[in-house]
Amino acid sequence: MTVSEMLRSRIGVHAMHRSRWRWPEAVFWLLAVACVFLFPNRYLILTEIAWLALFAISLDLILGYAGIVSLGHAAFFGFGGYAAGLLALHHIVDEPVLALLVAGLAAMALGFVTSFLVMRGADLTRLMVTLAIALLLRELANRFSGLTGGSDGLQGIEMAPILGLYSFDIFGKVGFIYCLVVLFVLFLLARRIVHSPFGLSLRAIRNNPLRASAIGIPVNRRLIAIYTIAAFYAGVAGALSTQTTALASLDGFAFERSADLMLVLVIGGTGYLYGGLIGAVIFKLLQEMFSILTPQYWQFWIGLVLVVIVLIGRERMHRWAMYLPLLILRKFGAKTPVLSPEGDAS
Repeated sequence: MTVSEMLRSRIGVHAMHRSRWRWPEAVFWLLAVACVFLFPNRYLILTEIAWLALFAISLDLILGYAGIVSLGHAAFFGFGGYAAGLLALHHIVDEPVLALLVAGLAAMALGFVTSFLVMRGADLTRLMVTLAIALLLRELANRFSGLTGGSDGLQGIEMAPILGLYSFDIFGKVGFIYCLVVLFVLFLLARRIVHSPFGLSLRAIRNNPLRASAIGIPVNRRLIAIYTIAAFYAGVAGALSTQTTALASLDGFAFERSADLMLVLVIGGTGYLYGGLIGAVIFKLLQEMFSILTPQYWQFWIGLVLVVIVLIGRERMHRWAMYLPLLILRKFGAKTPVLSPEGDAS
């Protein structure tokens, strides 16, 4: 067996080990399903959390796994949202699931075309290029107001029943279940991607592109591939937003949309898919709570939370949050090391 074959074999074994499901993952998704029954009056915010989580996964694929920084990821979100809105408004594709796929593929095509621009230059250049693409698309959407509705957005969008069977209701239950199913399916796909040899090669590129290139990894092709896939995810998230709210507007391209997405990953963490999911939940709950308490200053409190996270450290806060549950599991006989809040094993 050659060295390269041994290396590929070890990579495959490592990928299989990391791809195994663990009990916290099962608990997370069971809780997500339970929300359908536990919070019947909160379907609208739950729907926002679902598509925001998918949007966060799309950024985590390029930032956490490939090291591509972006301040204009909203370009694909807005593009997918307008694509889904136009398909429904003009009855080109009436079925929501099919329209979702078409909108995602449209954003994917945009991501592939723009990826050649993004790959040129280092991190600062990529930040500026991605931001410029989003702002350019926003201005184009505003310029062609006859097609996009301009600052008023698309008016009169009516969504057909999902698969011809399930109509969107005013309470948002069908919309939330629809978003949750799409989120779970695309999460499984993303999980498969990041735990594959392709995903491991992305980590190698993120850590040291020069060394990755030296061992034979086609760096540019891998980065273009993951950037295109992330654009598809963002386009689907934008289409979900349009389909569940029956609204597509210029806000989908706004810089604030990309900035909020970065905050989600700062809160939840990058480099593991659940960071985007957890960050989306925490961000939306904090946003709603602070908006109720102090409507004019909720952004100040969000900023304060971020400062606290930076000062204390996400790992230490995670240990504090998991100390009691792991201690209870240990009392019931689970072979789980329990870390004290200071990080010492017991």
